[in-house]
Amino acid sequence: MNNNEFDKEILIREMSMSDFDEVHTLWESIKNFAMRSVDDSREGVERFLARNPHTSVVASVDGKIVGTILCGHDGRTGCFYHVCVHNDYRRHGIGKMMVVHCMEKLREEKVSKISLNAFKNNDGGNAFWQQVGWKKREDFNTYEFVLNEENIIAFNK
Repeated sequence: MNNNEFDKEILIREMSMSDFDEVHTLWESIKNFAMRSVDDSREGVERFLARNPHTSVVASVDGKIVGTILCGHDGRTGCFYHVCVHNDYRRHGIGKMMVVHCMEKLREEKVSKISLNAFKNNDGGNAFWQQVGWKKREDFNTYEFVLNEENIIAFNK
């Protein structure tokens, strides 16, 4: 795929465990990016990809991973996690290409809708989702019950 604003080829492909080190390094490089100690460990990502083998993606430019989406579903609703693009590669359509790719994969698996969470202080992420046509829901509350107290969330600085 080639974006007309960007003169390099952007490849969107299925994420595999062989990508983990580079993906994790990307996640660590993004300011205010939140990761969980268990879910985002090598073992946690491996579990996620085993349950969702064809829906998560990476974006690469010149062989370097510059974007990710962990994408899974329960058979009814899809969910996006860790949607990100490296700061140096933003505003070239990479995020949108990854989102469309994941949406197509979910549609193939007969998933009817997709949800995601964006932290309220994630101005760039919230602007992105609204710009690409996603709707912020105001009609329900989100609750969480932590089953694994060792699964600590930390934000990059």
